[in-house]
Amino acid sequence: MRLWYAPTSPFARKVRIAAHELGLAERLELVEVNPWTDARLRALNPLAKVPTLERTDGPPLYESGVICDYLDALSGERRLFPETGEARWRALLLQGLADGANTAAGRLFADERRPADQRSEAMMARLAEALRAALDSLERETPQAGRPTIGEVSAAAFLGYLDFRWPERDWRKGRERLSAWFAEVEQRPSMVETRHAPSAA
Repeated sequence: MRLWYAPTSPFARKVRIAAHELGLAERLELVEVNPWTDARLRALNPLAKVPTLERTDGPPLYESGVICDYLDALSGERRLFPETGEARWRALLLQGLADGANTAAGRLFADERRPADQRSEAMMARLAEALRAALDSLERETPQAGRPTIGEVSAAAFLGYLDFRWPERDWRKGRERLSAWFAEVEQRPSMVETRHAPSAA
């Protein structure tokens, strides 16, 4: 399998974290790509977005949640996606919160780098508020320690992205439980092996 990714993408990192947690990382051939310029990606994914998973036994898969679900099924254990009950809805809701927050963070990062006359201060304020509210929600409902679900994987990818994009901004202040959780999680091999890096593509 070939995973088309960018080392700056939190969604690509989410998939890589999941693969490590499932013991499937060595089965992925990583293809670093610039999704804005590489026509090869568009041929696989009409959205030309990362991550995209190129399979040998079926059509490509895209969107991080779909790819992670596929990898979880491939592992044969269903470790990341609980199949029934409240555990399933909790994991999926946490994934949705973290993915939405990552989308807001990516848009805010891009907007902050636009010339002042090309950005909307109202939209930037809305995005910043979404990040604050998501962090406060994670503080109240701190992800669980131990074996992660897709919810914890997604939350870890979100917090790691904040540290990568805005190392000077202290999201940890006033969020002691979440900070303690992430301090433990970011030492896991799956997090260490997938740390963000500047793109070379």
